[in-house]
Amino acid sequence: MGPLLFLLYINDLPHALLDKATPILFADDTSLIITGKNTSSFQEDINVIFGQISQWLQDNCLSLNISKSNFMQFSNEASNYNDINITYENTFITTVKETKFLGLNINNTLSWTTHIDKIIPKLCSACFAVRSVRHFVSEQMLQMIYFSYFHSIMSYGMIFWGQSFYSLRVF
Repeated sequence: MGPLLFLLYINDLPHALLDKATPILFADDTSLIITGKNTSSFQEDINVIFGQISQWLQDNCLSLNISKSNFMQFSNEASNYNDINITYENTFITTVKETKFLGLNINNTLSWTTHIDKIIPKLCSACFAVRSVRHFVSEQMLQMIYFSYFHSIMSYGMIFWGQSFYSLRVF
């Protein structure tokens, strides 16, 4: 199925959730943001939402890939985590403390340490590549390699993680 047909196919998913969740749709990735005031109402909302998703998937002859699905509970570092178990068709959805979301590595405290820890080795490899070829290519080619390799890694999502205390490790 082409991208346009897929987008048309999945376009009504947000309407199926009845305002209990905020869906984020990007290409073939779907994320849901669910908020709750307390654990019991949050758990009830999750059950309702997954019932709605299950019905929508069944109505549209689709299935949820459980192996690519996970749950993250955001909180500050001082708060305790509530033990919330989410099931979909009698299978538990994995609870994670960090995940990759649209190319950004986020953790459950939004501290950006995870993202920065993951891009530093990539930036080191890019520096090594630039240093390795600098004697064999023109300055213009070296700039092209820098912008395509190093700069693209460093600048992606900088508007989010660039003000983090941990960003000093990159700069």
